Amino acid sequence: MKRILFIFFYLNIYTCCFSGLRAQELTLSIAAERPISEEMKDSLRIKTSFKDFLSLKNEMDTTYLKLQRMGFIESELLQLKKENDTSYSAIFFLGKKYSKLKVFYSEEDFSKKELQRVASEITDLYFILPFETIPLALRKLTALRNQKGNAFARLRLSEFEKNDTDMLIATLLVDNGIVRTVDSIVVKGYEKFPKSYLRYYAGIRKGKIFNQKKLVTQSENLNSLGFVSTVKPPEALFRKDSTTVYFYLEKQNNNLFDGILGFATDEETQKLIFNGYLNLELNNNLNYGEQLIINYKADGKEQINFRTKLTLPYLFSTPFGLSGELKIFKRDSTFITTEQQVRATYQIDPRSTVYIGYKGYESSNLLDEAIAGAPIEDFSSRFFILGGGYLKPQNRKLFPVKTAILLDAGIGSRKNENKPEDQLGVETTLNNIFNLNYRNSIFVQNKTGVLFSENYLVNELYRFGGINSIRGFDENSIDASLYTVLSTEYRYLFGEDIYAHSIIDLGYFENKTLSLQQNLYSFGFGLGLNTMAGLFRFNIANGSTQDSSFSFANTKIHISISSKF
Repeated sequence: MKRILFIFFYLNIYTCCFSGLRAQELTLSIAAERPISEEMKDSLRIKTSFKDFLSLKNEMDTTYLKLQRMGFIESELLQLKKENDTSYSAIFFLGKKYSKLKVFYSEEDFSKKELQRVASEITDLYFILPFETIPLALRKLTALRNQKGNAFARLRLSEFEKNDTDMLIATLLVDNGIVRTVDSIVVKGYEKFPKSYLRYYAGIRKGKIFNQKKLVTQSENLNSLGFVSTVKPPEALFRKDSTTVYFYLEKQNNNLFDGILGFATDEETQKLIFNGYLNLELNNNLNYGEQLIINYKADGKEQINFRTKLTLPYLFSTPFGLSGELKIFKRDSTFITTEQQVRATYQIDPRSTVYIGYKGYESSNLLDEAIAGAPIEDFSSRFFILGGGYLKPQNRKLFPVKTAILLDAGIGSRKNENKPEDQLGVETTLNNIFNLNYRNSIFVQNKTGVLFSENYLVNELYRFGGINSIRGFDENSIDASLYTVLSTEYRYLFGEDIYAHSIIDLGYFENKTLSLQQNLYSFGFGLGLNTMAGLFRFNIANGSTQDSSFSFANTKIHISISSKF
């Protein structure tokens, strides 16, 4: 028993002593053949206390490398001396400091334009780098070679020479390796993904020069399609004579539904009338990239708006696509207009598309008697249409499109009472998101439409107003032969799924049937929330005209939710 107690007492004394030794930190002081300035000490960021000798020794190795990168290429650690049990001193030889590096290069390896990314002083034979920027410059130049298909390119500096100035001289040697191209493409995770989107939408094609950075960007651009998401960045398998690129994709449910439908009995006619709205969007259910849209809006009395559209992209794995659209608009008991449209599209590059097509209108006057000052007549119109679009995506879930430019022009004629009249219609949409930082951005959009004609009818004018044009006004409540709307939002992102924004909308329109010209204003705020049910948008805006004063009665609440299934 005494022996056990003695061993226990001995172990406690040993543990306490050992813990005391470990708790003692080692300190370090540094000196050189000349005084080290405070500025230089701040640049080196040298630690002065360490938990053990290995950490201290590693710090000295790191300091040596820092001195080399700062231009003290002659520097070396002369001595690391132990002063006592807890303190050490290090003596360095600094030598001459070189502030610049003159690098001789071959124009076969890099052009002057490429070298402007790393240097400002460039001649046909050499370029000059500040010494501290050498590692970063070499990484950038290596990335340039990789973008040209030299996936295994290696750069190094050789043939160093010193001179009497503070400039060191070297030669840039480039080992390009084998130029790599994309020889095969494999999709993992979503094997039925329509491959035409890889080629025409993302711009990923066989035979293209291998560029890892560009492939990552192209892969991320697929996220803006909605029906697919990237699981991780693409990977490449390099064989001796081929390169295979693997894309890791996952299919996403991207069918959208939003709607409230109601019905009631008209007190005058005793007929059943429907009110509410329905928005159904079916995307990529056949793994072809197809889209079917059905929209229905009715307030029960004043107007009914119906729209359906079918889009078939990349027919027979070509850049050509086809779309058809039908619109029906009925305003109370005044008129009803039907529009049919067919387009043939062509994808120029991943961001640009052009199209040609046909658009036809049929409109009927439902009035028993004409209304003074409001010309409404039966007519039919035929237009040859052409246009194009430019879309620049971004990898943001709530705002997948950064820039959009859309142009639609139609030339044709209107026939009413057997009197043909030539007409020209042009509509444009321009919008862009200015990302100030991760949380703050500014959205700017302009929509403009103009109809050129000798005479105008009410039932052929453009109709705008509402959440998708100028907020603070009823949906499609404004008729115009010419209109332009500037919509702006300052957006603040609270998280990946919620944001708040301001509303400042300015508009101008002309109505030739009423000889009316009017400025429009709208101010308010809104909220966007990505929920399990879909994207919820809530806007409060007050709209007014130049001839009316501000009134809270003009405040409109716009609510929409797009549910994915």
